[in-house]
Order: sequence, then C-alpha cells, then structure tokens
Amino acid sequence: MSLIKTPSRFLLLISLLLLFSCSNDRAKSKHEKTPKKNELTRIMKSGKLRAVVDYNSTNYFVYRGKPMGFKYELLQHLAKDMGVELEISVSNNLSETFDGLNRKRYDLVAKNLTVTKKRDETIEFTEPLEQTRQVLVQRKPNNWQQMSFRAIEDSLIRNQLDLGGKKIYVQKNTAYYRRLVNLSDEIGEEITILQDSIYGVEQLVAMVSKGDIDYTVCDENVAKVNQTYYNNLDIETPISFPQNIAWAVRNGSEEWLSYLNNWIRNFKKTATFAVLYRKYFENSRSHAMVSSTYHSIGGGQISPFDDLIKEAANKGKMDWRLLAAIIYRESRFDPYAESWAGAYGLMQIMPESADLFRINEFEEPEQNIQVGVRLLNWLDKNLREDVPDSTQRIKFVLASYNVGLGHVKDAQRLAQKYDKNPQIWEDNVDYYLLNKSASKYFKDPVVRWGYCRGEEPYNYVNNVLTTYRDYRNIITE
Repeated sequence: MSLIKTPSRFLLLISLLLLFSCSNDRAKSKHEKTPKKNELTRIMKSGKLRAVVDYNSTNYFVYRGKPMGFKYELLQHLAKDMGVELEISVSNNLSETFDGLNRKRYDLVAKNLTVTKKRDETIEFTEPLEQTRQVLVQRKPNNWQQMSFRAIEDSLIRNQLDLGGKKIYVQKNTAYYRRLVNLSDEIGEEITILQDSIYGVEQLVAMVSKGDIDYTVCDENVAKVNQTYYNNLDIETPISFPQNIAWAVRNGSEEWLSYLNNWIRNFKKTATFAVLYRKYFENSRSHAMVSSTYHSIGGGQISPFDDLIKEAANKGKMDWRLLAAIIYRESRFDPYAESWAGAYGLMQIMPESADLFRINEFEEPEQNIQVGVRLLNWLDKNLREDVPDSTQRIKFVLASYNVGLGHVKDAQRLAQKYDKNPQIWEDNVDYYLLNKSASKYFKDPVVRWGYCRGEEPYNYVNNVLTTYRDYRNIITE
C-alpha cells in the first residue's frame, strides 16, 4: 500500500508546486503590466505631463518671445483639461525619442508620426490627429522666374519612375525612408536613399533650397509651410497615398491611451481645433512670420533687445534666456509698458527701485534692464543664506521680484511653523505664499507684512520658468 501511495503523494505535491508556480508567474506577469496600465493614474498623481516634440516651424518654435506651435498648443489644451503641468522636451532624433519613451523619460510622443505596421509593434499609436501624404521636395531651376511654366515643369520630376538612380536624403528612422525603400521596389530601379542622423526634416528642406542637396521627402503640410519662405522649392510630386498622423505612448498603456483617444476624438470636433489647424497650416500670415528675424527658425532672435539683454545678463552672471523670460512675462518686450501701480518699461521697474540703485533714466530700455538685473542680484544675495541651493533660490528670487521680499520671507516663516521646509519652493513655501490672502495665515504672529494676494506671484514663478524652459529648448546660449 505504501508503495502505491507514496508516488501518488509525490505527484500530488509536484502538481501543487507547479500550480503555485504558474499562479505566481501569472501574478508576477500581471504585476509587471500594472504600472503601464496605470500610466494615467501616475501622470495625474505626479501633476506633470512629460511630452516630447520636434522643433520646427509648425510644431514648436518661438516667435517674438512667445512659445508657439500646433503641437505645442494642442499639448497646452491637453494639460489644462487634465489639470496638470506641461513639461516639454525637444528631440529631432526619432531613435532617441522612442528610446526616451521606453525608458519612461517621456509620457507622450507628440510629433508628426506616420502610422505604420512596423512602428505599431513597438509603440501604441493614438487616434489620428490629421492626415497627410509624403511629397518629394526638389529645387526649381536657378532662373525659374524667367522661365515658362512648361519649361519649369519639364525640368522637374513629376513621374515617380524618374526617381530611379537619384540620391535622396531623409531623416534617419523615419517613415520617409521606408516609403522610399518600397517605392524603389515598386519602380524596379534603385533609389539611393541616404539617412541623415544630424538634421531634422526642415533642415534638409532648407538644404535643398540652398543647393546643398537635390532631394528630400517630407509631409505635405510641412512642405507647404516651408515653401512660403523658400520660394524656389517645388513640392507638387507625391510619393505616397494619404497617411494617418498620430501621437504615441508606451506599449501596454491602456488607460492612458484610452484617455488620449477620447480626448483627441472630442477635441478634433471643437472650433478651437479648427482654428489652430488653420492658424498653422492655412494662414498665409502665419507662414510668412517664419522669415521674421524674431522667429526662432527664421532669425533666432527673441526680441529687438537681445543684445542689451545678453550684455546685462553677462554682467549680472545669469542666463540671458532667463532674463528674457522675465522681461517677456513683465512687458511682452514693450519698452513703454506701464502698470496701474506705476511700474514702467521692459522690466516693470518702480521708481523706488531705480532710486535704490541711483539710476535716473530708468525709462530707457538699457537702464531699465540694468535696474532689473541689479534688483534680481540684490534679492539673490539676500536669499542666499536662507536658500543655499541655487536651483531652488531662483524661484524665491522670482517671487520676490514680483511681490516683494517681505512677503516671501513671511511665507518661509509660515512654512517653518507648519513643519514644512522653508528652503524648498514646491509644495512648501509656495503653498503659504499662495494662501497668504487667508486670514489664518496673514494674521499669524510670524507674519510681518500682512495680507498678500499670493496667486499672482505663485503663477508668476511658474510662468517665467515655463517660458525659460521653452527658450532653453529652442534658443542657443
């Protein structure tokens, strides 16, 4: 009897162990997928949406100091509807972009991604935001203005069969490359396809215009915008059927993808979406501004006062783009701006501040900026002991510039009293400055400067730093 029962018990034990092991593997597998499925929950809890975009004349750029772009404004609306802060990163390299997505540096790829089966294996596409087709970008003859229409047409490629033997540059790892590979097979003749890992799509378009290369490929809507300031380009030869353009998230992000798809479907039906699309793709004035000196692509200047800002920032040992962001938020670069309280000029200087530094003609842009920089440095010096970390201190300095050092010191004392860190801005000192209009706080014995409408300096710090991040993304030092 024991000889029969022992193997049975042994087999039963083995079966139970295997069952437990399989159950554990399933639980582990389910556990590993949970973070992806709960991406939306994580984003909402963090209060931050991390999106990566490409820098070009339609998606993301700076014009007269203002961050703009079709994808940029869509993301602004998305973040607002979600109730989170938008943090934008820039990458014109698709390999880096997808690597950053998979390594969880980004929550969303908000680029003109062509929906393809191959990409769908590694990322999750959202609902399409728009449709476009790929076109050949080629250069008209040098003397095209003096030529007849027929003569110009005869000099250009209009039949895809004529692409055989041609050398075409495209951005690396894009759908353009794969389309050309397929087209080469379709026409039965070799097309020399050169993948460029340095330049973005628009840089290659510019190189065609300048004569550095002869051909490239891009989406038709982007090509139309570029043609407005490179009038020697031809973009009338399609090389693909209409294709869907979408955003992307990590594989397995079901909740997050579902939320995005629902948002995109609803937002595309709004008048706001139609206005934005016309603004960036159909408005001739919008296209023409790219050639402006004050467009980050056309000329690279933020404002007419860049030289003064750079000189003053250099003397004050600060990043000129931060100073430009402060000026943009203070006056939108209007040297005659005046507030109801009597603040004047680019940096909204009060007469008392000018007197403090013995500068009389503070209305003039150069002197106005000088007063502003000296005031910023004075505030930095006064906060250095209390806030030793320079990254944190700049937030205290900005708040003080907006509302006064006394109110910020009050908020620090409140933070310390209520067991928060008086040296940290986010979720510590900023909370007490924001709520200093409540009697519970402005009547507190540790408060010396009384009532403060804290919403303004709270938003000011966030707005300046957001603009500063945009400038750092796009404008070189």
